[in-house]
Amino acid sequence: MRVISGMRPTGKLHLGHYFGVIKNWINLQENHETLFFIADWHALTTAYKKTSELKENIREVMLDWIALGLDPKKSLLFIQSRVKEHAELFLLFSMITPKSWLEWNPSYKDMKYNLLRIQDLEIQFKGGIRDLIKELTSRLPYKVEDFEALEDMILDELSQSLVRAVFEGYMESHILKELNVSKRDFYDTDTYGFLGYPVLQAADILIYKANAVPVGEDQLPHIELTREIARRFNYLYGDTFPEPQAMLTQTPKLVGIDGRKMSKSYNNAIYFADTKEEVEQKVMRFFTDPQKLRKGDPGRPEICPVFMYHKLFTQDEKVLQIEKDCKSGKLGCVECKKIMFEGLERFLEPIRERRESLKQDIKHLEELFEEGSKKARQIAIKTLEEVEKKMNLR
Repeated sequence: MRVISGMRPTGKLHLGHYFGVIKNWINLQENHETLFFIADWHALTTAYKKTSELKENIREVMLDWIALGLDPKKSLLFIQSRVKEHAELFLLFSMITPKSWLEWNPSYKDMKYNLLRIQDLEIQFKGGIRDLIKELTSRLPYKVEDFEALEDMILDELSQSLVRAVFEGYMESHILKELNVSKRDFYDTDTYGFLGYPVLQAADILIYKANAVPVGEDQLPHIELTREIARRFNYLYGDTFPEPQAMLTQTPKLVGIDGRKMSKSYNNAIYFADTKEEVEQKVMRFFTDPQKLRKGDPGRPEICPVFMYHKLFTQDEKVLQIEKDCKSGKLGCVECKKIMFEGLERFLEPIRERRESLKQDIKHLEELFEEGSKKARQIAIKTLEEVEKKMNLR
Protein backbone atom coordinates (compact mmCIF):
# COMPACT_ATOMS: atom_id res chain seq x y z
CA MET A 1 0.00 0.00 0.00
CA ARG A 2 1.29 3.45 -0.92
CA VAL A 3 1.08 5.90 2.00
CA ILE A 4 1.84 9.63 1.81
CA SER A 5 1.95 12.51 4.26
CA GLY A 6 3.62 15.88 4.65
CA MET A 7 4.65 18.39 7.27
CA ARG A 8 4.93 22.16 7.09
CA PRO A 9 8.41 23.48 7.94
CA THR A 10 7.83 25.80 10.88
CA GLY A 11 11.17 25.23 12.61
CA LYS A 12 12.70 22.69 14.98
CA LEU A 13 10.49 19.72 15.88
CA HIS A 14 9.41 18.97 19.43
CA LEU A 15 8.13 15.98 21.38
CA GLY A 16 4.56 16.69 20.28
CA HIS A 17 5.56 16.25 16.63
CA TYR A 18 7.17 12.90 17.40
CA PHE A 19 4.29 11.35 19.32
CA GLY A 20 1.63 12.98 17.14
CA VAL A 21 3.11 12.21 13.71
CA ILE A 22 6.67 10.97 13.29
CA LYS A 23 6.47 7.85 15.47
CA ASN A 24 3.57 6.59 13.35
CA TRP A 25 5.46 7.37 10.13
CA ILE A 26 8.47 5.36 11.34
CA ASN A 27 6.23 2.36 11.97
CA LEU A 28 4.50 2.71 8.60
CA GLN A 29 7.77 2.74 6.64
CA GLU A 30 8.50 -0.80 7.84
CA ASN A 31 5.50 -2.37 6.10
CA HIS A 32 4.33 0.04 3.38
CA GLU A 33 5.60 2.08 0.46
CA THR A 34 5.88 5.46 2.18
CA LEU A 35 6.39 8.98 0.82
CA PHE A 36 6.95 11.89 3.22
CA PHE A 37 7.48 15.46 2.10
CA ILE A 38 8.36 18.82 3.58
CA ALA A 39 5.39 21.01 2.58
CA ASP A 40 7.14 24.34 2.04
CA TRP A 41 4.41 25.70 -0.28
CA HIS A 42 1.83 24.97 2.40
CA ALA A 43 3.91 26.97 4.87
CA LEU A 44 3.21 30.06 2.76
CA THR A 45 -0.56 29.88 3.30
CA THR A 46 -0.23 31.56 6.69
CA ALA A 47 3.43 32.68 6.77
CA TYR A 48 3.91 34.23 3.34
CA LYS A 49 5.38 37.36 4.94
CA LYS A 50 8.07 35.44 6.83
CA THR A 51 9.96 33.60 4.10
CA SER A 52 13.37 34.70 5.44
CA GLU A 53 13.18 31.76 7.88
CA LEU A 54 11.97 29.18 5.36
CA LYS A 55 15.29 27.67 4.23
CA GLU A 56 16.54 27.28 7.77
CA ASN A 57 13.23 25.77 8.87
CA ILE A 58 13.46 23.19 6.07
CA ARG A 59 16.95 22.20 7.24
CA GLU A 60 15.72 21.83 10.81
CA VAL A 61 12.95 19.47 9.69
CA MET A 62 15.45 17.44 7.64
CA LEU A 63 17.72 17.06 10.66
CA ASP A 64 14.91 16.01 12.98
CA TRP A 65 13.30 13.58 10.54
CA ILE A 66 16.49 11.58 9.98
CA ALA A 67 17.62 11.83 13.61
CA LEU A 68 14.26 10.46 14.77
CA GLY A 69 14.37 7.47 12.45
CA LEU A 70 12.85 8.25 9.07
CA ASP A 71 15.06 6.31 6.68
CA PRO A 72 15.67 7.46 3.07
CA LYS A 73 16.35 3.80 2.22
CA LYS A 74 12.85 2.85 3.37
CA SER A 75 10.84 6.01 2.62
CA LEU A 76 10.86 8.50 -0.22
CA LEU A 77 11.73 11.80 1.49
CA PHE A 78 11.42 14.98 -0.54
CA ILE A 79 10.59 18.68 -0.66
CA GLN A 80 7.25 19.72 -2.10
CA SER A 81 8.43 22.72 -4.11
CA ARG A 82 11.13 20.65 -5.86
CA VAL A 83 8.33 18.73 -7.59
CA LYS A 84 6.74 21.42 -9.75
CA GLU A 85 4.09 19.01 -10.99
CA HIS A 86 2.27 19.45 -7.67
CA ALA A 87 1.53 23.03 -8.69
CA GLU A 88 0.38 22.07 -12.19
CA LEU A 89 -2.02 19.43 -10.90
CA PHE A 90 -3.24 21.93 -8.29
CA LEU A 91 -4.06 24.32 -11.16
CA LEU A 92 -5.97 21.65 -13.07
CA PHE A 93 -7.87 20.52 -9.97
CA SER A 94 -8.80 24.13 -9.19
CA MET A 95 -10.65 24.27 -12.52
CA ILE A 96 -13.02 21.46 -11.50
CA THR A 97 -13.39 22.13 -7.75
CA PRO A 98 -16.55 24.09 -6.82
CA LYS A 99 -15.80 27.10 -4.65
CA SER A 100 -18.53 26.01 -2.24
CA TRP A 101 -16.58 22.83 -1.42
CA LEU A 102 -13.78 25.00 -0.05
CA GLU A 103 -15.98 27.50 1.76
CA TRP A 104 -17.94 24.71 3.43
CA ASN A 105 -14.79 22.92 4.55
CA PRO A 106 -14.95 23.35 8.36
CA SER A 107 -11.17 23.44 8.68
CA TYR A 108 -10.94 26.56 6.50
CA LYS A 109 -13.11 28.77 8.65
CA ASP A 110 -11.96 27.24 11.92
CA MET A 111 -8.33 27.81 11.05
CA LYS A 112 -8.94 31.38 9.93
CA TYR A 113 -11.11 32.34 12.89
CA ASN A 114 -8.92 30.57 15.45
CA LEU A 115 -5.86 32.21 13.95
CA LEU A 116 -7.47 35.61 14.48
CA ARG A 117 -9.24 34.73 17.76
CA ILE A 118 -12.65 35.76 16.40
CA GLN A 119 -14.49 32.44 16.81
CA ASP A 120 -16.39 33.79 19.83
CA LEU A 121 -17.60 36.79 17.86
CA GLU A 122 -19.24 34.60 15.23
CA ILE A 123 -20.86 32.48 17.96
CA GLN A 124 -22.31 35.64 19.54
CA PHE A 125 -23.80 36.72 16.22
CA LYS A 126 -25.29 33.28 15.63
CA GLY A 127 -26.93 33.31 19.05
CA GLY A 128 -28.41 36.73 18.45
CA ILE A 129 -29.97 36.04 15.05
CA ARG A 130 -30.99 32.39 15.30
CA ASP A 131 -34.63 33.12 16.17
CA LEU A 132 -34.84 35.72 13.38
CA ILE A 133 -33.62 33.15 10.86
CA LYS A 134 -36.25 30.65 12.01
CA GLU A 135 -38.95 33.27 11.52
CA LEU A 136 -37.55 34.20 8.10
CA THR A 137 -37.59 30.61 6.83
CA SER A 138 -41.12 30.10 8.13
CA ARG A 139 -42.32 33.08 6.04
CA LEU A 140 -40.72 32.04 2.75
CA PRO A 141 -43.23 31.87 -0.15
CA TYR A 142 -41.80 28.56 -1.36
CA LYS A 143 -41.90 25.06 0.09
CA VAL A 144 -38.83 24.26 2.17
CA GLU A 145 -37.66 20.64 1.99
CA ASP A 146 -35.20 20.83 4.92
CA PHE A 147 -35.73 23.73 7.32
CA GLU A 148 -32.77 22.83 9.55
CA ALA A 149 -30.25 22.67 6.70
CA LEU A 150 -31.54 25.93 5.19
CA GLU A 151 -31.42 27.72 8.55
CA ASP A 152 -27.87 26.53 9.17
CA MET A 153 -26.75 27.76 5.75
CA ILE A 154 -28.33 31.20 6.20
CA LEU A 155 -26.99 31.42 9.75
CA ASP A 156 -23.43 30.67 8.61
CA GLU A 157 -23.56 33.13 5.73
CA LEU A 158 -25.14 35.92 7.75
CA SER A 159 -22.89 35.54 10.80
CA GLN A 160 -19.80 35.64 8.57
CA SER A 161 -21.16 38.76 6.87
CA LEU A 162 -21.61 40.37 10.29
CA VAL A 163 -18.02 39.49 11.21
CA ARG A 164 -16.86 41.22 8.01
CA ALA A 165 -19.08 44.19 8.87
CA VAL A 166 -17.20 44.60 12.15
CA PHE A 167 -13.89 44.83 10.31
CA GLU A 168 -15.35 47.22 7.72
CA GLY A 169 -16.34 49.63 10.47
CA TYR A 170 -20.12 49.21 10.22
CA MET A 171 -20.35 48.31 13.92
CA GLU A 172 -18.95 49.68 17.16
CA SER A 173 -15.18 50.14 16.88
CA HIS A 174 -14.55 48.97 20.46
CA ILE A 175 -15.20 45.38 19.33
CA LEU A 176 -11.94 45.37 17.36
CA LYS A 177 -10.04 46.77 20.33
CA GLU A 178 -11.37 43.98 22.51
CA LEU A 179 -10.39 41.40 19.90
CA ASN A 180 -6.97 43.00 19.40
CA VAL A 181 -7.23 42.16 15.70
CA SER A 182 -6.94 44.74 12.92
CA LYS A 183 -8.70 44.97 9.57
CA ARG A 184 -5.38 44.17 7.92
CA ASP A 185 -5.02 40.99 10.03
CA PHE A 186 -8.48 39.88 8.92
CA TYR A 187 -7.92 40.37 5.20
CA ASP A 188 -4.29 39.26 5.17
CA THR A 189 -5.54 35.72 5.79
CA ASP A 190 -8.20 36.02 3.09
CA THR A 191 -5.93 34.88 0.26
CA TYR A 192 -6.69 32.52 -2.59
CA GLY A 193 -3.91 30.26 -1.34
CA PHE A 194 -5.44 30.05 2.13
CA LEU A 195 -8.86 29.17 0.71
CA GLY A 196 -7.45 26.75 -1.85
CA TYR A 197 -4.80 24.93 0.15
CA PRO A 198 -7.00 21.79 0.50
CA VAL A 199 -6.91 21.53 -3.31
CA LEU A 200 -3.12 21.70 -3.24
CA GLN A 201 -3.23 19.06 -0.54
CA ALA A 202 -5.36 16.90 -2.83
CA ALA A 203 -2.79 17.35 -5.59
CA ASP A 204 -0.01 16.35 -3.15
CA ILE A 205 -1.79 13.08 -2.46
CA LEU A 206 -3.31 12.17 -5.81
CA ILE A 207 -0.29 12.92 -7.96
CA TYR A 208 1.32 9.84 -6.36
CA LYS A 209 -1.92 7.84 -6.52
CA ALA A 210 -1.58 7.18 -2.80
CA ASN A 211 -3.91 4.65 -1.20
CA ALA A 212 -3.83 6.04 2.33
CA VAL A 213 -2.95 9.15 4.32
CA PRO A 214 -2.15 9.01 8.06
CA VAL A 215 -4.02 11.89 9.72
CA GLY A 216 -5.52 13.08 12.95
CA GLU A 217 -9.29 13.42 13.29
CA ASP A 218 -9.16 17.16 12.57
CA GLN A 219 -7.80 16.45 9.09
CA LEU A 220 -10.64 14.13 8.00
CA PRO A 221 -12.51 16.89 6.09
CA HIS A 222 -9.41 17.42 3.93
CA ILE A 223 -9.14 13.75 3.05
CA GLU A 224 -12.84 13.64 2.19
CA LEU A 225 -12.37 16.67 -0.08
CA THR A 226 -9.45 14.87 -1.76
CA ARG A 227 -11.72 11.88 -2.34
CA GLU A 228 -14.42 14.17 -3.78
CA ILE A 229 -11.93 15.74 -6.20
CA ALA A 230 -10.71 12.28 -7.26
CA ARG A 231 -14.30 11.15 -7.87
CA ARG A 232 -15.12 14.28 -9.84
CA PHE A 233 -12.03 13.97 -12.03
CA ASN A 234 -12.69 10.27 -12.65
CA TYR A 235 -16.32 11.04 -13.58
CA LEU A 236 -15.35 13.83 -16.00
CA TYR A 237 -12.31 12.29 -17.67
CA GLY A 238 -12.22 8.58 -16.87
CA ASP A 239 -10.75 6.47 -14.07
CA THR A 240 -7.41 7.91 -13.08
CA PHE A 241 -7.09 8.31 -9.32
CA PRO A 242 -7.76 5.95 -6.42
CA GLU A 243 -9.81 7.39 -3.57
CA PRO A 244 -7.32 7.52 -0.69
CA GLN A 245 -8.36 6.31 2.73
CA ALA A 246 -7.66 8.18 5.95
CA MET A 247 -5.49 6.24 8.40
CA LEU A 248 -6.61 7.56 11.78
CA THR A 249 -3.77 7.56 14.27
CA GLN A 250 -4.23 7.14 18.01
CA THR A 251 -1.64 9.30 19.74
CA PRO A 252 -1.05 10.40 23.35
CA LYS A 253 -1.99 14.03 23.89
CA LEU A 254 1.38 15.33 24.96
CA VAL A 255 1.19 18.68 26.72
CA GLY A 256 3.83 21.35 27.09
CA ILE A 257 5.50 22.57 30.25
CA ASP A 258 2.53 24.84 31.05
CA GLY A 259 -0.10 22.11 30.75
CA ARG A 260 -1.42 23.31 27.40
CA LYS A 261 -0.97 21.58 24.05
CA MET A 262 2.72 21.56 23.16
CA SER A 263 3.27 24.31 20.60
CA LYS A 264 6.00 26.64 19.38
CA SER A 265 3.54 29.54 19.58
CA TYR A 266 2.91 28.86 23.30
CA ASN A 267 6.66 28.76 24.02
CA ASN A 268 6.09 25.58 26.04
CA ALA A 269 7.80 22.93 23.91
CA ILE A 270 10.72 20.58 24.45
CA TYR A 271 12.72 20.41 21.21
CA PHE A 272 15.01 17.67 19.97
CA ALA A 273 17.59 20.40 19.37
CA ASP A 274 17.51 21.44 23.04
CA THR A 275 20.63 20.77 25.09
CA LYS A 276 20.50 18.54 28.17
CA GLU A 277 20.66 21.64 30.35
CA GLU A 278 17.81 23.33 28.49
CA VAL A 279 15.61 20.25 28.82
CA GLU A 280 16.32 20.00 32.56
CA GLN A 281 15.43 23.67 33.09
CA LYS A 282 12.15 23.17 31.22
CA VAL A 283 11.29 20.03 33.17
CA MET A 284 11.81 21.82 36.48
CA ARG A 285 9.35 24.52 35.34
CA PHE A 286 6.68 21.93 34.50
CA PHE A 287 3.10 22.59 35.55
CA THR A 288 1.92 20.08 38.17
CA ASP A 289 -1.18 19.38 40.26
CA PRO A 290 -2.18 22.86 41.57
CA GLN A 291 -3.52 21.33 44.80
CA LYS A 292 -0.18 19.72 45.68
CA LEU A 293 1.63 22.72 47.09
CA ARG A 294 4.38 20.96 49.08
CA LYS A 295 5.78 17.54 49.82
CA GLY A 296 3.37 15.72 52.11
CA ASP A 297 0.28 16.96 50.28
CA PRO A 298 -1.56 14.12 48.50
CA GLY A 299 -1.29 14.48 44.73
CA ARG A 300 -3.52 13.59 41.78
CA PRO A 301 -1.23 11.96 39.21
CA GLU A 302 -4.15 11.38 36.84
CA ILE A 303 -4.29 15.14 36.08
CA CYS A 304 -0.57 15.90 36.37
CA PRO A 305 1.38 16.43 33.11
CA VAL A 306 4.58 15.21 34.78
CA PHE A 307 2.99 11.82 35.46
CA MET A 308 1.89 11.65 31.81
CA TYR A 309 5.56 11.90 30.90
CA HIS A 310 6.45 9.22 33.45
CA LYS A 311 4.13 6.80 31.63
CA LEU A 312 6.02 7.50 28.40
CA PHE A 313 9.61 7.74 29.55
CA THR A 314 10.07 6.23 33.03
CA GLN A 315 10.80 2.53 33.44
CA ASP A 316 7.52 0.62 33.84
CA GLU A 317 8.39 -0.89 37.21
CA LYS A 318 8.86 2.59 38.69
CA VAL A 319 5.67 4.17 37.38
CA LEU A 320 3.27 2.36 39.74
CA GLN A 321 5.44 3.27 42.73
CA ILE A 322 5.59 6.91 41.65
CA GLU A 323 1.80 6.98 41.34
CA LYS A 324 1.39 5.46 44.81
CA ASP A 325 3.94 7.79 46.45
CA CYS A 326 2.41 10.86 44.76
CA LYS A 327 -1.08 10.02 46.03
CA SER A 328 0.18 9.45 49.57
CA GLY A 329 2.24 12.64 49.62
CA LYS A 330 5.50 10.72 50.12
CA LEU A 331 6.91 11.96 46.79
CA GLY A 332 7.33 15.70 46.30
CA CYS A 333 7.01 17.42 42.91
CA VAL A 334 10.68 18.44 42.69
CA GLU A 335 11.89 14.88 43.17
CA CYS A 336 9.18 13.61 40.83
CA LYS A 337 10.39 15.96 38.09
CA LYS A 338 14.00 14.85 38.58
CA ILE A 339 13.04 11.20 38.09
CA MET A 340 10.99 12.10 35.01
CA PHE A 341 13.91 14.08 33.57
CA GLU A 342 16.18 11.04 33.84
CA GLY A 343 13.83 8.93 31.73
CA LEU A 344 13.20 11.71 29.25
CA GLU A 345 16.92 12.32 28.84
CA ARG A 346 17.54 8.62 28.15
CA PHE A 347 15.12 8.98 25.24
CA LEU A 348 16.48 12.30 23.97
CA GLU A 349 20.22 11.77 24.27
CA PRO A 350 20.75 9.38 21.31
CA ILE A 351 18.45 11.52 19.12
CA ARG A 352 20.40 14.64 20.04
CA GLU A 353 23.69 12.90 19.24
CA ARG A 354 22.44 11.73 15.83
CA ARG A 355 21.15 15.23 15.13
CA GLU A 356 24.51 16.82 15.94
CA SER A 357 26.31 14.27 13.76
CA LEU A 358 24.00 14.99 10.81
CA LYS A 359 24.51 18.70 11.31
CA GLN A 360 28.22 18.32 10.66
CA ASP A 361 27.49 17.36 7.04
CA ILE A 362 24.38 19.35 6.20
CA LYS A 363 25.25 19.29 2.49
CA HIS A 364 24.96 15.50 2.39
CA LEU A 365 21.61 15.72 4.18
CA GLU A 366 20.32 18.21 1.60
CA GLU A 367 21.53 15.93 -1.20
CA LEU A 368 19.46 13.07 0.27
CA PHE A 369 16.32 15.19 -0.01
CA GLU A 370 17.25 16.45 -3.48
CA GLU A 371 17.68 12.85 -4.63
CA GLY A 372 14.35 11.95 -3.05
CA SER A 373 12.72 14.91 -4.82
CA LYS A 374 14.04 13.70 -8.19
CA LYS A 375 12.58 10.23 -7.58
CA ALA A 376 9.26 11.71 -6.48
CA ARG A 377 9.20 13.88 -9.58
CA GLN A 378 9.50 10.85 -11.86
CA ILE A 379 6.29 9.45 -10.35
CA ALA A 380 4.57 12.85 -10.55
CA ILE A 381 5.54 13.44 -14.19
CA LYS A 382 4.03 10.11 -15.21
CA THR A 383 0.74 10.90 -13.44
CA LEU A 384 0.56 14.40 -14.90
CA GLU A 385 1.13 13.10 -18.43
CA GLU A 386 -1.82 10.74 -17.94
CA VAL A 387 -3.96 13.60 -16.60
CA GLU A 388 -3.12 15.90 -19.50
CA LYS A 389 -3.93 13.24 -22.07
CA LYS A 390 -7.31 12.57 -20.48
CA MET A 391 -8.05 16.30 -20.38
CA ASN A 392 -6.97 16.61 -24.05
CA LEU A 393 -4.12 18.96 -23.12
CA ARG A 394 -1.60 16.85 -25.05
